Amino acid sequence: MKTKVRSASKGWEFFQGLGKTFMLPVALLAFMGLLLGIGSSFTSPTTIENLPFLDNPVVQVILRFISTIGGFAFTYLPLLFAMAIPLGLARYEKGVAAFSGLIGYIIMHLSINFYLVETDKIANADVMRQEGQGMVLGIQSLEMGVLGGIIAGLVVYLLHQRFHNVKLPQAFAFFGGARFVPIITAITLSIVGLIIPMIWPFFTMIINGIGSTIKGAGVFGPFLFGAGERLLLPFGLHHILVAMIRFTEAGGTAVVNGETVSGALNIFYAELKSGSPISASATAFLSQGKMPTFMFGLPAVALAIYHTAKPENRKKIKGLLISGVIATFVTGITEPIEFLFLFLAPALYGIHVVLTGLGFMVMALLGTKIGNTDGGILDFLIFGVLQGTYTKWYLVLIVGLIWFAIYYFVFRFAITKFNLKTPGREDNDTEAEIAQSNENNGKASSNGQAVQLLSALGGPENIQSLDNCITRLRLVVDNMEKIDEQALKKNGALGVIKLDEHNLQVVIGTHVSHVRVEIGKLMESKGYKISG
Repeated sequence: MKTKVRSASKGWEFFQGLGKTFMLPVALLAFMGLLLGIGSSFTSPTTIENLPFLDNPVVQVILRFISTIGGFAFTYLPLLFAMAIPLGLARYEKGVAAFSGLIGYIIMHLSINFYLVETDKIANADVMRQEGQGMVLGIQSLEMGVLGGIIAGLVVYLLHQRFHNVKLPQAFAFFGGARFVPIITAITLSIVGLIIPMIWPFFTMIINGIGSTIKGAGVFGPFLFGAGERLLLPFGLHHILVAMIRFTEAGGTAVVNGETVSGALNIFYAELKSGSPISASATAFLSQGKMPTFMFGLPAVALAIYHTAKPENRKKIKGLLISGVIATFVTGITEPIEFLFLFLAPALYGIHVVLTGLGFMVMALLGTKIGNTDGGILDFLIFGVLQGTYTKWYLVLIVGLIWFAIYYFVFRFAITKFNLKTPGREDNDTEAEIAQSNENNGKASSNGQAVQLLSALGGPENIQSLDNCITRLRLVVDNMEKIDEQALKKNGALGVIKLDEHNLQVVIGTHVSHVRVEIGKLMESKGYKISG
């Protein structure tokens, strides 16, 4: 049964996996962005004027060094994607997959350069930007940005999947198996590099078309992005939309210090690094749009759930709610709160989707200029307050208080009016017990939780693939009927999502990677080989 080809399930698994792989470079980018923000904020003339003690040569050198290091991920982001995609998607020989991604990306650009030179299309240095060319790792090539890294990464993953265990004739056996992957990668990506210059205009036309659609929506562009991201979140596909807006022409194109930069987040980082004025059209798709919902709206939901719980159950659910609020307020990880009402009241989640989109639109209309990725308090302080009043950070507080009131009263009314069984309101205290179990899981051994979760998943024989993203276990299971949702929730799951008859997501929280490792160890101890 496990060997059957299930095209629909494979499609879900692939796109979810692709979205998950984006998070590896993006997580690094978020941290490096904080370094870049700290360095730029404390070296700006306005900050030095207000804090004269910063005007010290040694202090300024250290801050400029921090800013330089922070710019690393932005500069090499396409290469990071080229390595992260095969690394994340490959189930076996992951190190070889990442190594091949590096090789493939470099060879692809060498081949593009060869084509441009041989066809006399290589541009002079003074007109490279106008010709859509630039320097990539010291190679003059097409300015493909992150999309180039994604193309290389996907090709390498397909090659790795096909050839990682290939057997060659005895005379060439040394080059077989995993060693063959970088070899076939070099050959294939060299050919791809010759083809890309011929078809690249079609790629740019499609991406620019998406960007034009968003721009054509005017003030509704940020709304469509913010609402779309929340709408895709339950399926784990929101990372793909986010990556497109942040890193490709769909999120806009700007010239910063004579360099063409594409993607809302790329533009923001380039402007921050160079000291150029921050573009409101770029930040319209970044942190500022999330802040009314993440810092104010979702904490209000938690408060509404607490106030509408039975008095005797409030103590039981308090830990669950507080941990969820801290996650969304500080890091922008929202699932611990969202999954408390997503399945109980899809209509409420629909309201949440609309309010999130409106948050993006309102902050853009007000002209705020706060960038980065998370939408939590750190982004607010580093990229808002510390950058100066020109960011209009104070408007976040005003809009946020309005969002807090809307979320609180809407959710409190809906919960009481329709008797929604949010945590602490179940007649048999089941939800309260689940909440208590979730709270206690942080104190219990992760191995004990893994044992219970593995049993609730139908045992090791029911799991074909096991992986995780930031907050969720992502599984391909053999028989969905063996999944015990109630047992999963009693042992730490905030939500269980059955995408089809074989693809399953179990929302655990920010400690999900530890849970996945423990489950993997248990399966291996029972003689089951893990893929994922």
